[in-house]
Amino acid sequence: MLFDLPDDDILYQALMERDPSYEGFAYVGVKSTGVFCKLTCPARKPKRENVLFHSSIAAALEAGFRPCKRCRPMNAGLTREPAIDRLLDALEHDPNQKWSEKEIIDMGYDPSAVRRAFRRQFGITFLEIARLRRIGRSIDSLAHGAKVIEAQVNANYDSGSGFRNAIAKLIGVAPKNVNHLSYLKADWIETPIGTMIAIGDKRALYLLEFLDRKALPGEIVSIKKVTGSEIVMGREEPIDLIEEELGLYFAGKISDFTTPLAKFGTPFTNTVWDALRTIPMGQVRSYSDIARQLGNGKATRAVARANGANQIAIVIPCHRVIGADGSLTGYGGGLWRKKWLIEHERRMTHVQDNHE
Repeated sequence: MLFDLPDDDILYQALMERDPSYEGFAYVGVKSTGVFCKLTCPARKPKRENVLFHSSIAAALEAGFRPCKRCRPMNAGLTREPAIDRLLDALEHDPNQKWSEKEIIDMGYDPSAVRRAFRRQFGITFLEIARLRRIGRSIDSLAHGAKVIEAQVNANYDSGSGFRNAIAKLIGVAPKNVNHLSYLKADWIETPIGTMIAIGDKRALYLLEFLDRKALPGEIVSIKKVTGSEIVMGREEPIDLIEEELGLYFAGKISDFTTPLAKFGTPFTNTVWDALRTIPMGQVRSYSDIARQLGNGKATRAVARANGANQIAIVIPCHRVIGADGSLTGYGGGLWRKKWLIEHERRMTHVQDNHE
C-alpha cells in the first residue's frame, strides 16, 4: 500500500528519540545530504524540513536517496546469503557501474537465485537497486548545478548527449529553413527530478515531458502530424511561462498552473484530462474513481489509456492516479518520479494547511 506510515510528526519524534520500534518499517531520507537512514541512526539529527519518510528501502531508493554509510540501513536484518553482501559492497565501490545479469554471472552467481534473494530481503531486485542508485546520483548532480542532460538520462541511456541530439534531429529543421512553414518551438527545462522538453507555439503548450520518457519520440511525431507543423529549437511565451511556474511548483510556492494548453486529443481523452486537473493537490484517485466521476463506471480501461496518453506531465496531473488497491501504477516518467511528485504535493498541502 502506498500510504501506510504514521503521521510524519510521529515519525520525526521517533527519529529524534532513536525509537527502535519502527525498525524495518520506516526509513528517513535527508534532503540536505541525499542519504537515507534507519530512525535509530546515531548520526546528527536533521532539521524537520529536510526529511522525508519512506515505508521501505525500495521507496527510499526510488525517491533518489542513497544508503547511509554510518547506520547502513541495507545491512539490517537476519543472517542472509553472502551474495547479498558481496554485491552490495561491489555496488558501493562503484555505484555508476551499469549492472546486468552478465556481471552477476561473472561474479559466480546465478541471476535467478540473486533475484530471489534480494526480493526476499528488500522487496526489490539487485539490478533495480543498482539502477535506482544511478538515478539518485544523477539527481544529486543536477541539484548541485549540473546543466547537461547526461546528469539525468545516463541512468537509462548509454549517451545522454546522444539521446538529446537524436531528439533535436527528430524535432525538425533549423529555424533558417522554415521561411514559409508553420512551426512550433521546443526547448529544454531543467527540474530537480530531471530534464524536461517543452513544445509550444505563441498561444499554448503542446507537450511537456521528461526527456528520458521512452514514448517521447513517438509523441513528437504525433504532434507534427496532427498540427501539420515542423518543430524547431527555440522559445515562445508559453514555454517561458511554464518554466517559471515549474520553478515555483518545485519550490512549493504554487499548486495551480496558468500556462495555456493546446487540446488535440479525442473528446473523451480531453474529458479525462480535464478530470485529472480536478484532483486536489496532495490527493490521489484510482482509474475507477475517474470513470465514476465521468458517469461511466465501466470505462476504467479507457480512462487508463487516456491517462497514459497525457503529454503534459505535472500540469495535467496523471501522477495523481493510482491503482484501486492504493499501489503505484505505470507512469511514463518512471515510478520513482511518480512517488516523488505525490510526496512533494502531500508536503506542500501539509504546509499550506498549517498556515491556514
